[in-house]
Parts: sequence; C-alpha cells; structure tokens
Amino acid sequence: MANTITPEATTISRGDQTVLGPGSASATPAPAQGWVVPLVVLVVGSFMSVLDTTIVNVAISRIQNEFGGTTDQVQWVANGYTLAEGVVVPLSAWLSARFELSRLYILSLLGFGAGSALCGLAGSLNTLVAFRIVQAIGGGILPVITLIILYRIVPREKIGTAMGLYGLGVLVAPGIGPSLGGYLVEYVSWHWIFYVNVPIAIVGALAAVLVLPHFPGGRAGRFDVPGFLTVATGLFTLLLALSQRQTWGWTSYKIVILLLVSVLSLALFVVIELEVAEPLMDVRVFRSWPFTNSLLLISVLSGGLFAVLFYIPLLLQQGMGLAPFPAGLVLLPQALVLAVLTPISGRLYDRIGPRWLAVIGLLIVAVSTYRMHQITLDTSPAEIMWLLSFRALGIGLCLIPTFTSGIASLPQAQVSEGSAFNNVVRQTSSALGVAAFTALVTRQQTQQLADRAALLPANTPTPHLGQPAIPDLDRTRSCRHPL
Repeated sequence: MANTITPEATTISRGDQTVLGPGSASATPAPAQGWVVPLVVLVVGSFMSVLDTTIVNVAISRIQNEFGGTTDQVQWVANGYTLAEGVVVPLSAWLSARFELSRLYILSLLGFGAGSALCGLAGSLNTLVAFRIVQAIGGGILPVITLIILYRIVPREKIGTAMGLYGLGVLVAPGIGPSLGGYLVEYVSWHWIFYVNVPIAIVGALAAVLVLPHFPGGRAGRFDVPGFLTVATGLFTLLLALSQRQTWGWTSYKIVILLLVSVLSLALFVVIELEVAEPLMDVRVFRSWPFTNSLLLISVLSGGLFAVLFYIPLLLQQGMGLAPFPAGLVLLPQALVLAVLTPISGRLYDRIGPRWLAVIGLLIVAVSTYRMHQITLDTSPAEIMWLLSFRALGIGLCLIPTFTSGIASLPQAQVSEGSAFNNVVRQTSSALGVAAFTALVTRQQTQQLADRAALLPANTPTPHLGQPAIPDLDRTRSCRHPL
C-alpha cells in the first residue's frame, strides 16, 4: 500500500445536482495502479458481508434440529446478528476518521472471517448466537468502509460505473444467498454456510494489502459517548421490537415500551448531534435534499426487496413443499438479472444522470409488485421466477443510481456520515418491510378464519385466532389466499 491519498474538497455541478468534483476525495490512486482492481477487492468484502444476511435463513430449521430449542430461541441466530450490526454501524463513521481506512477494512474483513469460523465450530445454540454477534462486528463495518474508500479512489466522472460494480455486492448477494445456502444445507452441512466465508476473507485481506492505497487516519476528534449511547439504544430497541413482533404481539407492553424508548432515544440523538462540537454522525447531512430523497426511495426499495426475499422462500418451502435448494433456485434468476443490470445502470448514470433511470425503474417495480398479489399456492414456481426477474429489472435500473446520487450530493467531509446513515436506513427499512408484510399476512389470515367461522353452525368449535410465530401458509391452500 505505497500510495497515499489526501482528501481535498471540491464540488462541481451537473444538471440540477451538486456532486463531488474530481479532486474531492483524493482523487485517484497512482495511474499505474488505477481504481478498478482495488474496487474489485472492496466488492468481495461487501458481497460477503451482505450475503450473510440471507444465507443463514435457510439453515434455521437444520440448526434447530441439531441443537434443539424453540423457534423463538433459534431465531436469535439471525436476530443477534441484526441487533449487533445495528449497534456497530453508527461507530463506522468515527472509526473511518480515527484509523487508517485500508487497515480498518482489512481488520474488519479478517474479523468477519474469524467470526464465521467460530460460528461453524459452535457446539451449542447459545455459543452460535454469541459468535454471530462477534461476526456482526466486522460485518457491520465492512459496507460503510467500502463506500468511503470507493469515493476516495474513483474519479467523479466514473462514480456511476464504480457504483454499478459495487451494486454486485449490495444487490446480487441477497438473491444468491437462498440458493447457495440451500445447496450447502441440503447437500453438504449447515456449518459450511459459515466456513465458506473463511477462505474468501483470507484471500480478500491479502489482496487488500497488495492493492489498496494508504489513507491517513487520525482525523477524528473526541468520541461522542452520549451520541453513541442514544443512537445505539434507539436502533437496538427498534430492531428488537421488529424481530420479536410476532412472539410478543404488536400491542403487547414489551413492544410498545421498546418502540417508545427507540423514538425517544433517536430524538435525543438528533438533539445531541446538533449541539456537540464533534458529533458521532452529523445529522446535518439531511439538509441535502438529494441525499434525503435517496434515503426515502432506498428505504421503500429495501423494505420491499427483503420482504420478498423472506416470504417467497417461505411460500415455496412451507406452502409448496420444495426443498431448500430448489426453492433457492427460483430466486437465482433475479440475482442474475441484477448482476447484469447493475453495472449497466451505473454506466448509464454517468451518461444521463439518475432521474430517468429512477423513474423507469420504480414504475417497473410498482407494476411487478402489484402483479405479485396474484400469487397463490397454485402458482407455478416458474411463474414466480419470471415475476421476480421482472421486478429485479426495475430494482437494478433504479437502486444504484438513486444510491449514488444521494452520496454524491454530499461534501467529501460528510461522505462517511452519509455512508453510515445509508447502511442504517437499508438495514432498518429491511426489517420494517418484513414486519409490515408479516402484520398484513397475519391480519388477512385472522380475518379469513373469522369469516369462515361465521359461516359454520353456532355449536361448531372455532379455530384458534391467535397470532402464529410464522403465518401458516398451508392453512390457506383451499381458499387460494394470495401471498
């Protein structure tokens, strides 16, 4: 890592949008090295950390069979990772200013690999949950650091192309997760959904040592303890409430208290960050309308994307009786569509900007999502596959340009905060999307059972109308209940 990059802030205007100029974040590494190879190395780490958010879901039942425990207990294998990541992500902005970026990236990558190895070696459910929290430390830092380095090494006129390549990690990994996880669980062992990260982390770290330039650290001021405590409390309680919504019930006092604590903590966090001299995450980034608008669009897209990634495998396996690997294969074509389209949309962004790409992509997402309301247990997997692929076409067109335009509208000094907020919003909106969809499905199911019970004679036993841990898709087969 012989090259040293020093940030110098400049901005240029393009259309109706202010973006970072070529000299804004260093601009580029030495010409002999270029930026493409370092970016490929960064994509590997980002891909691995995002992949882990979906690959584990298909192994939950196998883990429960091996270790025992209730469904609520085994779900903490996924929930523990999400909660720990929600606490770690706000730290990333401060860490990126405090420590040398390339070294922080390498340590996070190796830490993620070590946590993965420990998860594979876990001998009980409790130790697996604990090791998942260790794994989440590196997994939470990697995406933020990757974005910050990307904006330091890539020329401004090539940022769309670079973000298209970056999108291979952010968008394609969640789609590949179910099929790869299904294959490993069905034909190898659930342990390998973790072991597979270890060699990738080692090779990625070695490559980073060789090709990533050097970024001076030591620019961070005093650590904002009140800011960290309030944002960590707010995100932790919010994610905990969303993860336990079905177990405790939306109207239970536990959920209500958690949501109240979350709202109050996040409000206090905003007040603190506006008053302290050295904020942990500068909330003034939201003064940039292009950035705020991009977060609103990203939250809608992320919520819908992960809700589908959660419920379609559930429908295919519990409702249609498919094994994990065949169910994962139904989701694979949409990942291939995203793999082809995200680099193309990045290049188009450099040529025409984000507006038309976002409009056309959102229209395709809206139409395809509306079409998905017609899915029933009699719908063929092939038809579901085509609907998902059509929807992926819209997501691939609009998400990366929207993502890129938001970050590019910020001054270079605020890119680290913008990257951290971006990851927080994507993570929280994904959990909200799944929670909202679960509430909708459960409400429809309960209403449907009540309507059916009303048609029966008065002395007929009425089915239990309480909330199940996971909506019972088999119960809806006879009435063609839509997804």
